[in-house]
Amino acid sequence: MSSSMHKALSSIPVKVIGPGMKNGAGNYQWKRRSIQIIILFLLVIIPVSGLFRIDPENGALVVLGWQIWFADFFLISGLWIMIASALVALYSIAGTVFCGWACPQNTIAEWANHMTHKLLGKRAEVSLTGEAPKVAAAKNKALNWTLLALSFIGAAMFFALLPLLYFYPPDVVWSFMIFRTDSRLAGSLYWIYSVWVMMILLDIAVLRHFWCRFACVYRVWQHSFKTKETLHVLYDATRANECEKCNYCVTTCFIELDPRKTEIYDSCINCGDCIDACNNLHAKKGGIGLLRFEFGQRASGKIQKLRDNTMSLLSRFRWTAPFAILGIILFTWGVWSYQPYHIAVGYLQTEHNQTARDYRIEISSKRYRPSELSVAVEGLPESAFTLSRPTVSMQSVGRTSVFLTVSPKLERGLHPFAVVVRSNDGWTGRFNLQHFVE
Repeated sequence: MSSSMHKALSSIPVKVIGPGMKNGAGNYQWKRRSIQIIILFLLVIIPVSGLFRIDPENGALVVLGWQIWFADFFLISGLWIMIASALVALYSIAGTVFCGWACPQNTIAEWANHMTHKLLGKRAEVSLTGEAPKVAAAKNKALNWTLLALSFIGAAMFFALLPLLYFYPPDVVWSFMIFRTDSRLAGSLYWIYSVWVMMILLDIAVLRHFWCRFACVYRVWQHSFKTKETLHVLYDATRANECEKCNYCVTTCFIELDPRKTEIYDSCINCGDCIDACNNLHAKKGGIGLLRFEFGQRASGKIQKLRDNTMSLLSRFRWTAPFAILGIILFTWGVWSYQPYHIAVGYLQTEHNQTARDYRIEISSKRYRPSELSVAVEGLPESAFTLSRPTVSMQSVGRTSVFLTVSPKLERGLHPFAVVVRSNDGWTGRFNLQHFVE
């Protein structure tokens, strides 16, 4: 090939086109919607199934039908340390992905946006800049406003039930819903529920993404844990000429950002809607969009290797790793040493127990199912004490008492003994005491 021909060929402009993508291919929206629905489903299933809820009557957590006291230090401390470490890791790696893909508040706000657009028009937006929504003339009807109000009230009444499920068993919540008398229901619960309905209704109708941008504590964390390497939307500035007159990604963003100008600390929630919009627009011409999710530095045209990105991310966990390991160790030890029952023994304070011969044995069960326990005394002759009852039946969590009376005929001196409680499922508890006879 002659040099002149080579120069002629090299002067021909070449535009590299991607493999092309069908409309909707690589779509983040349906994946995000699926995860949002799953999260809402889990928020209901978790307390209903007994996986986790709070027992305010007994002041404890309930996990898989077992009662966890706040006095179970290793379990509680280990759990919170692991949760905190996981949140730090999530924010360091994925940034605000939780906000865009899993946060229930954002899910409800997006649903409210959808209903508003459907009933009042595409420009009827609750603007973050404070502008009044622009209602379409054809949809500015009393019926549309009524349907929108009813949908918001219905959603608020439904979501206000979720907190109740985390504090009451499902059958108690059902009694609340059908106005059935139940002694386990607090007298002020309907007032509390009404407050929740009003708060959620205010959020759906007025606040929406104002909360995400200005009040969310999780978003504040980005100033501590978000870095240049955290997942973000990257704009291919080398192809800027392809979007000179296009503003589609900006109009698609419901946070009202320009995805082409994202910063380390901004309001982007990594939802991927702008990426889908750009990809779908370029797919019509057989190309690929100018936006994508990316780890690594935000330098234009610079793509780091996976290994470099991984090492950069792992380097930020050097100070969080010890906390995560500590949490795992504490939690594991808490699970290993967990006691499903608890016993405490003390003097019975009555006017007839002036010689301190009577004891109260208090037995607590942390299991939400029937249990049979036997009570015995070791270290004293059988003729030297009397138990009010040698066996205890407990139908669920709670406390019960057994009374121990020591004979006054014991010799003078110090008599060490132990109260031993055994359950039908193999648990054994021991409480050591010393009885003094003058």
